[in-house]
Amino acid sequence: MNQLTRFASLTLGLGLLAGPALAQTAAPYKVLATTQLMGSGGTDYVYADNAGRRVYVPRGGNTFVFDLDRHQYIGCITNIGGHGVAVDPASHHGFSSSNPVGMFDTVTLQKLKTIDVSGRPDGIQLEPFTGKILIFSHESPSVTLIDPKDGTVTGTIDIGGAMEEARSDGQGKLYVDVEDEKKIAVVDLATMQVVTKYDLGDSAGEPGGLGLDVKNHRLFAMCTNPNVCVVVNALDGKVLATLPIGTGTDGGGFNPNTMEAFSSQSDGTLTIIKENSPTDFAVEQTVPTKIGCRTSSLDTKNNQIVLICTERLPATAGAVPTPAATMVTNAAPSQRRGGGGRGGPGNLDVLWVGR
Repeated sequence: MNQLTRFASLTLGLGLLAGPALAQTAAPYKVLATTQLMGSGGTDYVYADNAGRRVYVPRGGNTFVFDLDRHQYIGCITNIGGHGVAVDPASHHGFSSSNPVGMFDTVTLQKLKTIDVSGRPDGIQLEPFTGKILIFSHESPSVTLIDPKDGTVTGTIDIGGAMEEARSDGQGKLYVDVEDEKKIAVVDLATMQVVTKYDLGDSAGEPGGLGLDVKNHRLFAMCTNPNVCVVVNALDGKVLATLPIGTGTDGGGFNPNTMEAFSSQSDGTLTIIKENSPTDFAVEQTVPTKIGCRTSSLDTKNNQIVLICTERLPATAGAVPTPAATMVTNAAPSQRRGGGGRGGPGNLDVLWVGR
């Protein structure tokens, strides 16, 4: 063996020995930034508008808007509140799930009109197959469809039960959490009919958050009482796994870029679940967040998860209330316990979680 060959062999051997030791695993998730805005009123859903690069948070009777990338407060849509927001990037129209539904201009942040609907609106989304805004209700009719161009109601779908989060595969199938039945409803959007309902099984709780891996046809139902994630085959409803999560989930999703599902919980944790394969799932990390951060939304560009909660300020005799427009960006996480999305006055906290 000549000197050059001996050197090459030694280098290869050292490389093989060093490989496992030097292999880098993905960095853990953590709270990267927190934006605080003083105000009052309850909150429910947070919505990351990935096309418009904004975050919308209804609180009380208004909706607050933040920059998704710079984590800064942009402005307020007055006299439009509710549970959640969905935005149509083509028409630049936004909608808030309330009764009546509020419609606004995403450029000017001005209210356009209100839309009378039936039921008790809760969840909301822009559905790509129909191109409609879908409002999910806790009473009949279960789903109301709205044309985002002019705000007209184009139809309803009755599923039965209390609707929570929903996910679309973009190809005509809609999956909806039915909270009080512990099931996932499967809706054919072409016929506007319920195809079936998947039973989550005896180990499941009430589903609130929902994630969907479109490629592998996997549903992730985030449940309370008991606190578990139930992984379901979206094609046949078979339960594939049941994994522990934190307490008080009300939001979740799936990131196809990282092959991870997530569940946000009011106990101040965010559970990350790794899909190692279509049949192998594991809890990857439990991320400390803030008490009350039970809803979440995904920033698909930055692979970050946005969460919200409120923090009631302690009552102080003779204290002067802080103006509602006061904001602190990238503030250190507070140790005060939150109000669970209810009441005020106090801080609205918007958290960005990522690697």
